[in-house]
Amino acid sequence: MTTLLLARHGLTDLTGPVLAGRTPGVHLSDAGRAQASALAGRIASVRLDAIVSSPLERCQETALAVAGGRGLEVRTDERFLECDYGSWTGRELKELAKEPLWGVVQAHPSAATFPGGESMAAMQHRAIAAVREWNSRLGEKGVYLACSHGDVIKAIVADALGLHLDHFQRITADPAALTVIRYAPLRPFVLRLNDMGELRLPEDSEEKDGGENSTGSDAAVGGGPGTT
Repeated sequence: MTTLLLARHGLTDLTGPVLAGRTPGVHLSDAGRAQASALAGRIASVRLDAIVSSPLERCQETALAVAGGRGLEVRTDERFLECDYGSWTGRELKELAKEPLWGVVQAHPSAATFPGGESMAAMQHRAIAAVREWNSRLGEKGVYLACSHGDVIKAIVADALGLHLDHFQRITADPAALTVIRYAPLRPFVLRLNDMGELRLPEDSEEKDGGENSTGSDAAVGGGPGTT
């Protein structure tokens, strides 16, 4: 079973009021650098076989904080890049909320295409393709971290949960939060969602008695005893 740790980048000075999108030169703020350092500490005990990142600076800086001391290079994959918001890029969210497209993005995102940019469906497609390829490359014992952006992470999680993209706004991905998905032969298992605590992954022996059987393909009847 391949295990994916999805991390959103830490805070920037634009996070919140402005749709930074693919704006170049947006770096982590002081608070964001502290968040990235804390993220590295929260997963310090987890073995990582690879660290992958969006090419944007805020993700690269977050991923580099995790890579420090591990002897791993940060590998860039543009498929984890932020959605291309086109002419919405760099505008304040309070202004965008007045646009007719805003309601489509909130209620029917599978039909949303940003003016001069990308559709949300295309964004989800490329991100999931990246996950599938990295899962195959690293194999069933692989554990890797991908540092990406809020909408991209939410789209990947929606796919793992079997949700239509139109429901992805029900998912939250906060700055420097961690989501963990384990890809088994028959289905993914979402182990953590938008988590800010220390991470400990269950060992194979625990999985056999816990939420999955020894093949990692079926959920235990009754939910299993879980892990401590």
